[in-house]
This record gives sequence, structure tokens and C-alpha cells, in this order.
Amino acid sequence: MTMIYDWVAGTRFGNWIQVCRESRRLVLVIVAIALLLDNMLLTTVVPIIPEFLYDINHPDAPLTAGQRLHELKSTITTTSSPCPVNNNKVPDENFNDTLATIEPTVNASVQLERDRQLRHQDLVEETVDVGMMLASKAFVQLIANPFVGPLTHKIGYSIPMFAGFIIMFLSTIIFAFGRSYGVLFTARALQGIGSSCSSVSGMGMLAERYPDDKERGNAMGIALGGLALGVLIGPPFGGLMYEFVGKSAPFLILSALALGDGLLQLLMLQPAVVRQESEPPSLKALATDPYILIAAGSITFANCGIAMLEPSLPIWMIDTMNAERWKQGATFIPASVSYLIGTNLFGPLGHKMGRWLAALLGLVIIGVCLMCIPLAKSINDLIIPNAGLGFAIGMVDSSMMPELGFLVDIRHSAVYGSVYAIGDVAFCLGFAVGPAMSGTLVKTIGFEWMLFGIAILNFMYAPLLLFLKNPPTKEEKKSLITGEKSSVRYVTYQNEEDDE
Repeated sequence: MTMIYDWVAGTRFGNWIQVCRESRRLVLVIVAIALLLDNMLLTTVVPIIPEFLYDINHPDAPLTAGQRLHELKSTITTTSSPCPVNNNKVPDENFNDTLATIEPTVNASVQLERDRQLRHQDLVEETVDVGMMLASKAFVQLIANPFVGPLTHKIGYSIPMFAGFIIMFLSTIIFAFGRSYGVLFTARALQGIGSSCSSVSGMGMLAERYPDDKERGNAMGIALGGLALGVLIGPPFGGLMYEFVGKSAPFLILSALALGDGLLQLLMLQPAVVRQESEPPSLKALATDPYILIAAGSITFANCGIAMLEPSLPIWMIDTMNAERWKQGATFIPASVSYLIGTNLFGPLGHKMGRWLAALLGLVIIGVCLMCIPLAKSINDLIIPNAGLGFAIGMVDSSMMPELGFLVDIRHSAVYGSVYAIGDVAFCLGFAVGPAMSGTLVKTIGFEWMLFGIAILNFMYAPLLLFLKNPPTKEEKKSLITGEKSSVRYVTYQNEEDDE
């Protein structure tokens, strides 16, 4: 009886596993978790790296000491006594004692002001290094995407997805124990390869499992919600853990979570080679499609602003507000919360109102919010513009990601690896150009004009989304090409008759 019971229980468990493997919702959960962990690692480093690198380069004057300069200067100003006035020209008996008190106080105040100016220069210089490190992940991801997209056509989505987990796990471990700029730069760049595998495979898998356009939009909105949740949790998680536990702690926790996700993929997805039945469109054909380029370009411009803020905003807050570690991480919370709301709201809503219109409005709102950020005088002043920025980026991303799949359906063939490689390239281009340029732009034109410039670019790009209102289908495209060829033949025939 015991053997029979065990056999029945094993059969039921096996059937349950099989049902889970065929479930579209489980695939959606796995993709959302992968994007969550990838973007947690992406943003956990944001409040950690600037201060960690500064302390490495300035072991005798760490930022924790520099952040007290303002308090010390205020203390010196309030405690210093004014020089006594003696109208009778008779030296006061306490005059020499007063001079002895004032002189070191004035010297200390001057020295603190010099230290503040030197710290400002060092922070501006460091913005370049931090920006290059944060951008390295996106640059590597840009290079990897054109290879990962066509690879999914040949071997399916599950193997690249699992490879993304392995690479991300290694990157997280290196971040945990890295103690130099070169090692941390390598870990960040390595993450780019893993992110390429996870993002392209995950989005392609969802597009394949959800062929209906409306359902696909909802599913991708939920998956991007996982991405948003990672962006939401990452900065405060990194800042708090670095403040109270240490640098290695957040990355060790992330590596443990990534290991759990890998085991889930191994059990449920069963990575194996799966070849596509239909002929996939070439990467060149997709990359030269103007409608796909417009959709992808909107993703780039929408994310470029927040990408520029990642390395520069924490340093700008240190410089202008003397912000502590947890505040540097917490300032991104409004953007992350509103991005989570925006992606889940405009997954279904974008389909109803028109995804082109949702993305157009999103780009305009992004421009307005970017122009408001430099006007902030405290962390409270950053809440509304950051929240609006995150919500608007969610509008664009949740509208244009399913739009890329829709454009492939109506204009090419329903194989999605390459088009989501292009979408991921667009996403990464914003996060590559943004951090890489932010340091140089802050140094040359200043933090304020940098954000004004990218805001103007968003305003200028928004009208192009009108072309996505009614994109021509494959049949219309063929008819147009056929009509052009017929007219060419007719003109040629007429010319031959004229010659005779």
C-alpha cells in the first residue's frame, strides 16, 4: 500500500509539474522575477558606488566626514563672538583673550570652506568615472543584443534565459567582494551580457505565449512591473544595507535570490533547444523598418533622462543638499513607485487609447519633469518631478514594448527574438549614452543645462509618434511596392513606344 500511495503521489506531483510547465502565467511570473532581480542589481549600486569609490580615492577624507562640513561651519558661525567695541579707546582686559578665540575660529571657517570647494571639484570629477561604470553594462548589452536575438530563433528562448541567470549570479558575487574600480567595472560590464539574455528571451517568450495583442500588452505591463519593482527596491535597499550592514551584504542577498530564480527556471522551463517553425525576419529588415525605429527611438529618449540622473543626481544632492546615503537612495523611490503604477495602468489602457498617443504624452511629461528637477532645494522638492518622470517612462515602455510585437505581426512574421533585441538595444542605448555623457555634460555645461537639453530632445521627438497611429500592414506594404514596380514598368514601356 505504501508503494502504491507513493506512486500515486508521485504521479500527481508529476502531473502538477507538467501543468505548471504549460502555464502561460508561470512563464510570466518567471520573466517578471528575472527582470526584477536584474534591475535590483542594476539600481542597488546607484547609492553605493559613488561614495564607495570616493572613499577609496580619499581614504583620509571620506564623504561621511565631508557631509559634516556644513554642520561644523554653522556651529563655528553661531559660536564665534564678535569683537568688542570700546569707544573710550581703552583696551579691555578681556580683549587679548577674545582675539585668541576669534583667530582660530576664523581660520577653521576658511579651512572648511576650502575643503568644501575641493570636495565639490572631486565630486564633479568623480561623476565621469561613475557614469562610465554605470554605462558599461548598457554598452556591453548593446553589443550582445544583436547576437542574442537571432540566437533565440535557432535554439529557442529557454537556454538563453537560463544563461542570463548564470551570468547575473557571477556578476553579483563579483560586486559583493570587489574592492577596486577595475573589478567593479568588470562586474557591471558582465551584467550586461546576462541582462541581454534575460530581457530578449523573456520578452520574446511572452510575445510567443500571448499572441493576442490585448493580452500581450497586459502581460508585458505586468513583466515591466517586475522591472519597475526592481528599480523601486534597488536604491533604498542598497543605500540602507550599505549604511547599516556593509557593502557586500546587499549583493550576497541578491545572489541568493538569483539562485532561487535559477532553480525555478531549471525545474519549470527545462532549458532545451527549440527551433522556430516559421521563417524569422532578418535583423536587417527589422532594423530598417521606419515604424519599428520610431517605436524603439521613443524608448531610448524616454529612458535617457533617468539614466543621466542615476550617476549625477546622488552626487548633485551631496554637493547641494549634503544628502546622506539613505536619502540618495530614497530619492529614486517616487520614480520607481510611479513607474510601477504607469506600466500596469498603461498595459491595458494604452491598447484602448492608442499606444502612440500614450507614448507621445509620456515623452512630453518626461520633458517637463526633467526641467523641474534642478529647481529643487531639498529632497522633498524632488518627490513630484521624480514621480511624474517615473509615471511617464512607464507610459512609454508599457506602450512601445507590445507595439514592437504588434508591428512584427502586421509587417513581418511572428518571430520575436530579433525585434525585442532591437527594443532592448533601444532601452540600453538610453542607459549607455545617459550615464556616459552625464559626467562630461555636468562638468562642461552643468547639471541644470544637461537636464534642460534632454528635455528639449524629448519634446522634439514626441511628434514622430503620430506615424504609429495607423502603420501599414504587410499586405499594404506589398501592394505599395507592387504598385511602384507596375508604374516603373509602365513608364519604361511608354518610353520604348516613344523611341519607336
